Amino acid sequence: MSTMVRDRPSLESAHTRALPAPSPLLYLTDPPPTVDLVIIGGGIVGAATAFHAARAGLRPLIVERRPALCSLTTAVATGGYRLQFDNPVELALVRQTMDLLNNFEEVTGQHHYTPQVRPQGYLWLTANERVAARQRDLVARQHGWGQTDIELLSQDELRYRFPFLSGTALQARFRQGDGFLNPRQVAMGLMTGARARVVVDCGVLGFQITDGRLAGVETSRGVISTRHAVIACGPLSGMLAASAGIDLPITTIRRQKVILPEARIVPPETPMVIDEDTGVHWRPAMQGAYLLFSDPRTPPSPPTEQVPTDDSMVFQLLNPNSPLALARLAPFWRRLWEHNTVSWCMQAGQYTMTPDHLPLIGPSSIEGLWVHTGYNGHGVMLSPAAAKLLIDALIGVITPSDNPFRLDRVFADREHVSL
Repeated sequence: MSTMVRDRPSLESAHTRALPAPSPLLYLTDPPPTVDLVIIGGGIVGAATAFHAARAGLRPLIVERRPALCSLTTAVATGGYRLQFDNPVELALVRQTMDLLNNFEEVTGQHHYTPQVRPQGYLWLTANERVAARQRDLVARQHGWGQTDIELLSQDELRYRFPFLSGTALQARFRQGDGFLNPRQVAMGLMTGARARVVVDCGVLGFQITDGRLAGVETSRGVISTRHAVIACGPLSGMLAASAGIDLPITTIRRQKVILPEARIVPPETPMVIDEDTGVHWRPAMQGAYLLFSDPRTPPSPPTEQVPTDDSMVFQLLNPNSPLALARLAPFWRRLWEHNTVSWCMQAGQYTMTPDHLPLIGPSSIEGLWVHTGYNGHGVMLSPAAAKLLIDALIGVITPSDNPFRLDRVFADREHVSL
């Protein structure tokens, strides 16, 4: 009597099948001696710049001083997108970004990365009549800009559609098509679509300039001869530009995120929920939530790769007795606090802020040296589209007057929502 023994996969081979395919990016040990375009910074802004450069016929090289791409600001981003903007310029850019993301694999020509778009909505709540009046005015303007799918919800509509809320909120503005995405997937997909060459662990030390024109980029792994380079390294952009004598009008401000990796009391289908009276907001994530607070009183701090965290923010948001308590508008947060078994951790990054809360995109005072930074916390939403402006300017498709984000513009003050 014989027994048939079927081959069974080993644990090792089963584990290997579960791993994603290797990235098709071309990683180099050292930079080549000469390139068309050097992009300094391997986050989403640099990725978007590389993508549009490649579409314009350039062959970009991305240099990243850290050991891995997307490991500074992009890595700690909230991962939200919205078309509820307070100005038509940024609104137009987010529309273009969403057109790209909704056709991501086709447009980028790659299938390794997907943006993981989840349109769960953005819900801006208020319990203050003055804020409610501002909401009504803003929604009317947004409708005038063609974004007519933004709703104003009354108190009764809120309780019906979002039963996890208390009766405290008077009104909300809401757009169902807003939601969440994966910033690192977007960045990696854009770089892959660009067929970009990449060098990590490669810090930029300065620039070679001849007769007012860029001649090369000095790195920790040698000099790269080039006629064009883009500073796209987020909060570190100001320091790098200063090494070339360029004073960028930017400051860096710490922003923190509390992560509850497993808090099943949080409804996973909820939108991004913003208390517009306080600036506190939260969204479902993992098996729990991300909790955030863009405190307008936070002072600028020097740019750094090691942004410290302050766990007092946890108690500001979760303690029901705090004036910033999440439980103010959503009572289930009180139960989570009282039960007191949920684990949490924190991440911190820096927003790169400009005087008018709009990005810096365009040529510097040194011919051939370009700047792409200053997104005020909106880089994930804006840069996939805005990078085309920079490349169009670089190749001469548009003139400076066509670029509202040029560095020599007049910086008009305006109110800013830092979410």
